[in-house]
Amino acid sequence: MSIRIDGSVQRGEFLLSVDLSIPTGQTVAVLGPNGSGKSTLLRTLAGLQPLSAGRLEIDGTVVDDGSAFTPAQDRACGVVFQDYALFPHLTVLENAAFGLRARGRRRRAAQEQAHSALARMHVDDLAQRRPSQISGGQAQRVALARALAPQPSVLLLDEPTSALDVDARDAVRAELDGVLADFPGCSVLVTHDPLDAMVLADRVVVLEAGRIVQDGAPAELAEQPATDYVAALMGVTLLRGTANSGLLRIDGGGELRIADASAQGRVLCVVRPESVTVHRHR
Repeated sequence: MSIRIDGSVQRGEFLLSVDLSIPTGQTVAVLGPNGSGKSTLLRTLAGLQPLSAGRLEIDGTVVDDGSAFTPAQDRACGVVFQDYALFPHLTVLENAAFGLRARGRRRRAAQEQAHSALARMHVDDLAQRRPSQISGGQAQRVALARALAPQPSVLLLDEPTSALDVDARDAVRAELDGVLADFPGCSVLVTHDPLDAMVLADRVVVLEAGRIVQDGAPAELAEQPATDYVAALMGVTLLRGTANSGLLRIDGGGELRIADASAQGRVLCVVRPESVTVHRHR
């Protein structure tokens, strides 16, 4: 129940190139600015976008190597899309059972398993309603139930809280935290919200311009952001300059005294908002 990808995807002039392993039981958040390749990576893992070159393994089985390709419906992946993608003409129960039915499960057995997944997400009382008759937070839970019902090895979540209002976002985030903690496989969470990453993920991978620029625990990114984007995301300012004997000469002008007097040469300096004080007199 793991992912191993070392490959690239060419889409027009854009190239995504990643080398990434995700072990069983780990939740990885993928962050990055618009156009960085987050959705392309998720679609590639899900089987909706083939690799241009390289190799993708799920559970130790090659599902894409640039020639052989396992389609989405035959991969052990559960996907929750940003807009939920619930079928409007189906009931909540039929939506939750869709993946099981697509894999050949008989109607009664599929609906029983889907009903259990809905109950786990506390929306089984909505089983006979249509998607147009439920709220955004409820739709998110139904989409999660649909993804979990076939008992996948990999759970893929695309911006799971972005379409929700503040109150629903907090509730769904808390629900997701429990789901991911109990999920036996590995999970990939694509988000632009650093709070989602901090609360839900064991590890954060940052993409910029189709490349991984940082990979580590959430606390590591906050302590040592590698780029301006990561620094801004974590709510800190990143300064580049040259250090010498406790003095930082900032690129573009200015100087700062720094705590690490042993730092020498080219450095990145992290300035946290809570570390800045303003005085009327020296």
